[in-house]
Amino acid sequence: MDYFTLFLTYLAACGAAAATGAMFQPGEWYRGLAKPRWTPPDWLFPVAWTVLYLAMSAAAARVAMLPDTGQALALWSVQIALNTLWTPVFFGLRRIGAGLVIIFLLWLAVAATMVAFWQHDAIAGALFAPYLAWVTVAGMLNRSVWHRNVAA
Repeated sequence: MDYFTLFLTYLAACGAAAATGAMFQPGEWYRGLAKPRWTPPDWLFPVAWTVLYLAMSAAAARVAMLPDTGQALALWSVQIALNTLWTPVFFGLRRIGAGLVIIFLLWLAVAATMVAFWQHDAIAGALFAPYLAWVTVAGMLNRSVWHRNVAA
């Protein structure tokens, strides 16, 4: 299979994850929550996720072209599943604590995927670094929102 077809396949999986953002938008409930001053502005989220989904797809397509990468690609599948799950749990069900658990598991899956990709292709691993940084910030934000609104 060629790189471009693989890229589009992985991008389609990212598209499913992105669709949850359209189905479960933050809305008034989220705007009413106490959040830290360092919360990124609303416009940044779709921009960041677009760039990250493109990078994740490019990284996966690169690795998929290589032999013996089944475990690395399985980890990619785990992280995109957790990525897809977070939005409906946090925004749809409004379960901030459950979202915190999911984002922690997502962080572990993204880190494991990045390491596994790096072992096969340094560029693919590097393409995952911004994603890990973003999930780190998102996890800290989720924890802060939980602490300010539920745990307090």
